[in-house]
Amino acid sequence: MLTLALIGLLGGLITAVSPCILPVLPVVFLAGGTGGEGTGRARPEEAAERRRMEGRPTPAGDGASAVLTAPASEATVRTPRNRRPYAVVAGLVVSFAFFTLLGVTVISALGLPQDILRYIGLGLLVLIGLGLIFPPVERILEKPFARIPQRQVNKEGSAFALGLGLGLLYVPCAGPVLAAITVAGARGEISADIVVLTLSFALGTAVPLLVFALAGRRVAERVAAFRKRARGLRIIAGSLMIVLALGLAFDVTAAIQRSLPDYTSGVQKKIEDSDTARQQLSGLYDDSNKELSRCQDGADELRSCGQAPPLEGIDSWFNTPGDKPVDLRSLRGKVTLIDFWTYSCINCQRAVPHLQDWERAYKDAGLRIIGVHSPEFAFEKKRSNVVSGAKKLGVTWPVALDNKLTTWDNYRNRFWPAKYLIDAQGTVRYFKFGEGEYDKTEKMIRELLRQADPTVALPKPTGRAMDDLTAGRTPETYLSNLRIRGYVGTPLVDDKPSLYRFPKEPLPVNKLSLAGTWTAGYEHFTAGPDARLAFTYRATNANLVLAGTGKVTVLVDGKVTKTINVSGSPTLHRLTDDDEARTARLELRLDQGLEAYAFTFG
Repeated sequence: MLTLALIGLLGGLITAVSPCILPVLPVVFLAGGTGGEGTGRARPEEAAERRRMEGRPTPAGDGASAVLTAPASEATVRTPRNRRPYAVVAGLVVSFAFFTLLGVTVISALGLPQDILRYIGLGLLVLIGLGLIFPPVERILEKPFARIPQRQVNKEGSAFALGLGLGLLYVPCAGPVLAAITVAGARGEISADIVVLTLSFALGTAVPLLVFALAGRRVAERVAAFRKRARGLRIIAGSLMIVLALGLAFDVTAAIQRSLPDYTSGVQKKIEDSDTARQQLSGLYDDSNKELSRCQDGADELRSCGQAPPLEGIDSWFNTPGDKPVDLRSLRGKVTLIDFWTYSCINCQRAVPHLQDWERAYKDAGLRIIGVHSPEFAFEKKRSNVVSGAKKLGVTWPVALDNKLTTWDNYRNRFWPAKYLIDAQGTVRYFKFGEGEYDKTEKMIRELLRQADPTVALPKPTGRAMDDLTAGRTPETYLSNLRIRGYVGTPLVDDKPSLYRFPKEPLPVNKLSLAGTWTAGYEHFTAGPDARLAFTYRATNANLVLAGTGKVTVLVDGKVTKTINVSGSPTLHRLTDDDEARTARLELRLDQGLEAYAFTFG
């Protein structure tokens, strides 16, 4: 739970400095300083100014004459500390935590429109703006807080209400952490983990905003121009809040945000989309899959790992009659193998022949295979690409397109490929992550089939090579500025064309480098002028997912071995193909504009 809280806190911090928060920062800054009070003794002219702002008569007119005739107690009164920054942030945290988790439930119970919270937030912004412009309106807003006994709390009521409104309006700006929270809230399935994640995220967003509000207060207290023009400052702040509300209502701020660079995307992906974060965020929506932790990857015996989670959030199906969905409950009495895969992954492709063998050998005995296609890349979400890739591989069993990774999360999965075996009663009994140990998986299939029907006649094991194919082989390598491993040479520059040079020293095994011009993005690298890539690998064959239009010249140990014509959407291309594993230096020369996604090795 501590790790989950840390992920939520960091996710909140990132959100609070992201472009989506920029429109509210001026409001937070001015809200922190518009209280007008500082600590210490107030100067006589300041006391008179406060009386005018609060609508109270001065003892003897205005200006210097009022100062001369004001009572000593009025001139030397110690003013309370301006707590508006804390009130704004407190309202924001309360608003976010409560309405994100319970907003959907409350709205549904009351039969209110789904966007009512946005309208409430906009209304609060307008009211607070009017309150800053017209003091009587502010006093009306503060009346609900007047009975709270703590000293001066009622004076910060409008600031707290402002925080409530801001919390409602900036909620949509976030990444995977907020997605996990909002999905749980939408489903009404609140757990201790979700509450911890929500509170830590809210606190994370609050810290930078509090710093900004405190900065506004400090400027207002220290800069003479702010003290002398306090009334004008309040009018400016109020007007700005009303303008912000109108901008949000008519989506003007969205256009501004789109024009700004997403400067937090890189760090957000590193933190919220890391392996640790995915593992922590998976399965937070309900308790149905917590028992999966009883299973161990590639265990030597069948175990009871809880009821199989449903196949949810599926975009579409194919390889079924009429492309209709498959309900796991309809497969009771059968043994089901759930295979998480993606069509361009060479590791998944190498697993397909084993699945084909098992379907042919055991379908009549009661085995059913379902492929859950959970994409790694955006192009793998396109149905036509998946259907075409599956056809080329010979995938004939039902396939579900899990484009939102909902079922992936339901099964707490983190690997391609991954296989889950479900018995005839619908209980997960075994799972295997990655390649290898096919003989063990087949053994578990046979055992489950016998448990389902002790009289079943099973054929001999399929007999394919059952060794671990990953031993001693160069691992899969993503051409991604955040997920690449084994890179050496000129430091990578994110998302803009840059010139690279190969290192002078020979590349060690499992290391790669760039030369020429490349644009290093999160999902792929794009070749520019004179783009070259070197990779020292150990495997029988090397493969690369490529997209675009152009040619790739392949050199192995300095000799040209082939030229590949690339055209169209991302597709896996075979670069080398030897009879046995070897260590070699691969060099690729790519035409400008080609996109390279990921290396795989066999």
